[in-house]
Amino acid sequence: MTNKAIIHSDNAPAAIGTYSQAVKVNNTVYLSGQIPLDPKTMQLVDGDFATQAHQVFKNLRAVCVAADGDLQHIVKLNIYLTDLANFPIVNEVMSQYFSAPYPARAAIGINQLPRASLIEADGVMVI
Repeated sequence: MTNKAIIHSDNAPAAIGTYSQAVKVNNTVYLSGQIPLDPKTMQLVDGDFATQAHQVFKNLRAVCVAADGDLQHIVKLNIYLTDLANFPIVNEVMSQYFSAPYPARAAIGINQLPRASLIEADGVMVI
């Protein structure tokens, strides 16, 4: 039988829909997508793309910590960008939150994201 737990952190934005911040099943944590919302105001952070990317990784880290893990435990990361020209910036920002060996990753260009965000990321963590 599986052991399923809902993960929540007050240090990450509350869900803005019918989903949980993360779901842990045994030692695997499925992280919902995070956009660059300030968890206190629930508003998009002010600033450029890099500022938004930093907030996304801060939000993901908060949920990882709530699940007794860390960003380094992420084995698969999906990043969604409304402009693939920002791909080099994603790599630069990501290098400040992750170290080798890096997780498997996909970077996907899409038309739009919730709240007019420029970036969203989700992932799978194993602890």
